[in-house]
Amino acid sequence: MANLVYLVHTSLDGCVEGPAGEFDWPQMGPELSGYANDLSQRAGMFAYGRRVWEMMSSYWPDVESISDHPHDLAFAPIWREKPKLVFSRTLASAAWNTHIAAGDLTEEVAKHKAAGDILLMGGYTLAAELGRRGLIDEYLVCVHPVILGGDKRPFANDSDRIGLRLVESRTLDGTVALLHYRAER
Repeated sequence: MANLVYLVHTSLDGCVEGPAGEFDWPQMGPELSGYANDLSQRAGMFAYGRRVWEMMSSYWPDVESISDHPHDLAFAPIWREKPKLVFSRTLASAAWNTHIAAGDLTEEVAKHKAAGDILLMGGYTLAAELGRRGLIDEYLVCVHPVILGGDKRPFANDSDRIGLRLVESRTLDGTVALLHYRAER
């Protein structure tokens, strides 16, 4: 059976963005970039909430004119080719091989798992709700060496306890701690 895999970059204090919405702090060295790109290539589709989708769709289609970072140049063709799923009740349309999921989260996840693993990237609101409902099968948490402050954390504060089993932990590029957990059900 396919999985919903949540890949998230966090600070040491567990935030996904700085207090003013900053996302300029993740360090994408060659090991982390290679890991993320391999994971992305294996996924059946990418998934986002509306806010992260808007950020991604404004950057990746034309990234070669914006950035010369090796990670960006390697990931851009994967992003453009991969089917995408945006969970939103307000987004009317989306380009780049994208389906908008406006129905019940549980039903939408079950329906789209038929295409293979769904790789949910970034954000915190959608991930917290999916976690609260027990819909995330694997958590891939990349902990970066920075303390951001703020309150944007990817795990639901008011959810029931979620038991996890550590599958893998390692250091990438000598700076980022990768923690790979599987939900116990």
